Amino acid sequence: MDAVLPTGADSGPGFFERARTIAAPGFNRWLVPPAALAIHLCIGMAYGFSVFWLPLSRAIGITQPLACAKDMGFFAEVFATGCDWKISMLGWMYTLFFVFLGASAAVWGGWLERAGPRKAGVVSAVCWCGGLVISALGVHLHQIWMLWLGSGVIGGIGLGLGYISPVSTLIKWFPDRRGMATGMAIMGFGGGAMIGAPLADKLMKHFATPTSVGVMETFLALAAIYFVFMMAGALGYRVPADNWKPAGWNPPAKSKNSMITDRHVHLDVAWKTRQFWLVWAVLCLNVTAGIGIIGMSSPMLQEVFGGRLIGLDIAFNDLTLAQKGSIAAVAAGFTGLLSLFNIGGRFVWASLSDKIGRKMTYFTFFLLGFALYASVPSMAKAGSLALFVAFFCVILSMYGGGFATVPAYLADMFGTRFVGAIHGRLLTAWAAAGVFGPVLVNYLREYQLEHGVARADAYTITMYILSGLLLLGFVCNWMVRPVAEEHHMSEPEAAAEKKIADDTHPHFVADVSALAEEARHSWGVTLAWLAVWIPLGWGIWMTAQKAVVLFK
Repeated sequence: MDAVLPTGADSGPGFFERARTIAAPGFNRWLVPPAALAIHLCIGMAYGFSVFWLPLSRAIGITQPLACAKDMGFFAEVFATGCDWKISMLGWMYTLFFVFLGASAAVWGGWLERAGPRKAGVVSAVCWCGGLVISALGVHLHQIWMLWLGSGVIGGIGLGLGYISPVSTLIKWFPDRRGMATGMAIMGFGGGAMIGAPLADKLMKHFATPTSVGVMETFLALAAIYFVFMMAGALGYRVPADNWKPAGWNPPAKSKNSMITDRHVHLDVAWKTRQFWLVWAVLCLNVTAGIGIIGMSSPMLQEVFGGRLIGLDIAFNDLTLAQKGSIAAVAAGFTGLLSLFNIGGRFVWASLSDKIGRKMTYFTFFLLGFALYASVPSMAKAGSLALFVAFFCVILSMYGGGFATVPAYLADMFGTRFVGAIHGRLLTAWAAAGVFGPVLVNYLREYQLEHGVARADAYTITMYILSGLLLLGFVCNWMVRPVAEEHHMSEPEAAAEKKIADDTHPHFVADVSALAEEARHSWGVTLAWLAVWIPLGWGIWMTAQKAVVLFK
């Protein structure tokens, strides 16, 4: 429950203010991760938006796309209402998602630290769900710029605020298990598409009519469902009082060369340090390699193995249309399996980082990733489907693990006070990787195909280049050192910063030590976890059913 205003106060902070979210004695910290998951499972649908591309590409023609005139210019196509959109135009929504995710997290990360996670979660819900409503109107009016603006720009802002809203809070609630805590929440972002994509597919089939492909109605239904879940998550956020720590836990003794600091670096100083930009490069290089593979995983498997996926020794180009349909089903199972490992990796690797350290975890990502990427071409030539699939499952687990581990890495080096804002600025690395990765993989593939390289061999050079990027990431991670003493806030500076925070967001709990006494048994905790695990379990089951096709 919320902390209570002191007796005699004339007025208090508004319901959405940070001060209203400071936890009262007896609050169970295990209520916070499901609140974060409720938001991340909704905004994670950004990964699954490709489920709308084919239906939207025939929104006018219904059964077949109605192509625009060949001489029609780009801007004419943007505003045209009598012909269908190309998938390449729809794909810009995916780019806008992650550009504005990174940009909004960077711009408003500092505001989030002041406003608190509840207000940020509410704004995220309004932007993400409001963007879906604008997109639904865009489908109705057949104006693609409204989809770009609605889901791409406004929704992208919601993505950024929703993504970083729980990071600082969870790290403060779980100082003893920072990696595990952020891994639990960020796992939800990877799992959002596993729930949203099959749900959207079922909704589109339900709403489809002879005159509609059902996307507009699906957007509105998803907006309503997501708004309920995201608001429940935002209202479930609580923050610990300053100086709170779990009962019976004491910070480990700090060694001279420890990467973990017990002090704080101000946001305005942190992003100017060498360490910030080295970790920025570490994240960017890890994500560039992984995100390029995510976008091309299905065609890669089909073109590399061809008919061998269905027991025929036939190259991809020589397959019949029916045979290509059969191997596409196998490739869909491969994509689903990668999603499962992407999600699992976020929790497993982040939790492991609590044991071996963040720097060592990233060393593992880069060294193991280098070996796996460099081995993929030989696995493909040998026709070893099982090893090929296994290698990519591990690669995608490390892709997800990189996202989940980096907030704890930042908290270790820069302290916890501004970690949400620092993490927000670091996510510009994701926006950059979202451009570098797909461009690198897609354009290299097209270049090689245009110059007569066989489809089965078109990814060989790409794999070697990506493995080289991981070696560069290894070097950047090796160069990371503890933040210099001069960059830490002095005691007077920390005291002044705390006074500003207290004046803005006064604490209403007199006995801070009492907050360590958590409720041991709480039906609320059980219900909160069931609320997120039931839909997540359904998504995992739906994905697992597709993945089984790989092993038939």
